[in-house]
Amino acid sequence: MELVQHWIGQYGYAGIFALLVLGIVGLPVPDETMLTLAGYLVFQGTLRPLPTVAAALAGTICGITLSYTLGVTTGYYLLHRYGPQLGLTPQKLDRVHAWFKRLGGLTLTFGYYVPGVRHLTAYVAGASKLEYRVFAAFAYAGSLLWTGTFLSLGYFLGENWPKGLGRERNVALAACAIAAGLVLLWRLRKRG
Repeated sequence: MELVQHWIGQYGYAGIFALLVLGIVGLPVPDETMLTLAGYLVFQGTLRPLPTVAAALAGTICGITLSYTLGVTTGYYLLHRYGPQLGLTPQKLDRVHAWFKRLGGLTLTFGYYVPGVRHLTAYVAGASKLEYRVFAAFAYAGSLLWTGTFLSLGYFLGENWPKGLGRERNVALAACAIAAGLVLLWRLRKRG
């Protein structure tokens, strides 16, 4: 946490951007905590709202796009080269691609709220050759929701933001529950 505070204090908006790129790609950066801190710094007047939101969105979008690109360039190759040795046949890869076409978008959108999932969804989307336009629509919408959630949490908690750090996990779980409920309702409505 001290490292995050140092980066934001030293580099400001560029620090927010860089930390989010690195965190989304998969390095151990406490993304939610950093965004909550940035929201608090906006509340405090240390950071301005629009540049903070822009840096957070740009960092998240660049990180998820880099992960997708790595999935397309190396993931696809590695899956086809070594996948059969791991039991990943071309038929199974085709099923993953079909699944991503059907429901992977929602995973890209709401996967941000689940640590570990947000780091893998873009790689899997790229490796499964999900079309970029489909990837971008869902992943970038998720970026907006996720960054907005945690920046707002820090802003509205204000001086109480350090006490709210435990609430981040609750916010993430609530968002996942809402997403799962929406998917269930959508599927039931589609069947009926």
